[in-house]
Amino acid sequence: MDKVLAFSKKLLKEVIDKNSIVVDATAGNGNDTLFLAKTSAKKVFAFDVQNQATTNTNDLLEKNNLADKCEVILDSHENFDKYIEENIQAVVFNLGYLPNADHTITTQAETTLNAIKKFITKLNIGGRIVIVVYWGHENGKVEKDALLKELSQLDQKEIEVLVYQFINQKNNAPFIIALEKRKDILCEK
Repeated sequence: MDKVLAFSKKLLKEVIDKNSIVVDATAGNGNDTLFLAKTSAKKVFAFDVQNQATTNTNDLLEKNNLADKCEVILDSHENFDKYIEENIQAVVFNLGYLPNADHTITTQAETTLNAIKKFITKLNIGGRIVIVVYWGHENGKVEKDALLKELSQLDQKEIEVLVYQFINQKNNAPFIIALEKRKDILCEK
């Protein structure tokens, strides 16, 4: 069985082609942005609210000669639609906090859910949103509960929602929530 991060990459890679616009909604240290940049995707956008994260991501892309393919933006993923006009093929979130930084700055349930709802409307049919949920901290538990409650109520004819989780691991092991758009959604609910 694939571990969580390997499986998240597998889910993304399956739907990305040379015409794809893809998004790392939580740039962090740039690892997912770099992964997306190494795929056949046409363009990669990465968002983060912390200067340190955008700097780390830009440095990693420069080091790997992939900066030209990417746009790293210091802003919330909730505001992605101010920067991206095209439809999107794949989005990845790694929720929680920036490793080796201020752990009081975390993703928030409200802005994450708002971003996901907006991404769904811009997602191509067959496109995916992959969310790696780190919930080993107080706000992470709140975010996890809110996501599971809200996303489990999406219409299965429009969006398929998968939870991929190892249930026998200790210490609130991260898990994946993956969404795949099945058909156009006529109106926002």
